[in-house]
Amino acid sequence: MDISFIFTMHEGLPRQGPGSNACTRKAFMMLNNLPEKPEILDIGCGSGMQTIELARICPECRITAVDIHQPFLDDLARRAATAGVGDRITTVRASMDDMPFGDASFDVLWAESSIFVVGFGEGLRLWKRLIRPGGYLCLTESVWFTDSPSAEAVAFWNDCYPAIKTARETGAIAESAGYEVVATFRLPGSVWWDNYYMPLQKRLPELKKAAAGNPDAEAQVAFSEREIEMYREHGSEYGYEFFVLRRC
Repeated sequence: MDISFIFTMHEGLPRQGPGSNACTRKAFMMLNNLPEKPEILDIGCGSGMQTIELARICPECRITAVDIHQPFLDDLARRAATAGVGDRITTVRASMDDMPFGDASFDVLWAESSIFVVGFGEGLRLWKRLIRPGGYLCLTESVWFTDSPSAEAVAFWNDCYPAIKTARETGAIAESAGYEVVATFRLPGSVWWDNYYMPLQKRLPELKKAAAGNPDAEAQVAFSEREIEMYREHGSEYGYEFFVLRRC
């Protein structure tokens, strides 16, 4: 399947996945003993709402923001300049499974709504070399909030991300990969709607017109409609957990 239309669907949105500035700030405040001028790598940054918030929270940090889609990076650069933090954010177009950085280059890796692209365990393995000793990996990952999810929710996740597990099981994977689980917290349901689903839902009529006649694009729009409706009906059963991990 040609997934290029997925990028088109998400251009211009506040975020390309669930999250909020409040959650970004909460996670960052859990980091201890950072250097005076920390180097941060934002992986799969999208249009960079969280990138800009990190720059606001940490006025001395330098942030490298990576994404595979250049229009997202261009949008981030414009937003950062408007926010007055553009001089501390560098954008790099690269795939998150082949990033052009040396070992131990960063004090903090940040990955909101992105590690699912490569898979949780694989992301932990690939990215660990980039973290300086004692540094952090902060990320959000889809988890079950119940040990007995409905058949409808299970069927949906089997189609899109069958690796989903409970927060406890996900934390255990991180520990076995050589990370200390410093803290975790559940993202509230509002972060799915306010900055992600509602802006996307407003665009769906025009996206349907743009996708007409392209089977792959039509399928991607239909999946987004299904995803939104699934969360409306079953969002209490699953969601995002923020994991603050430290490299052991």
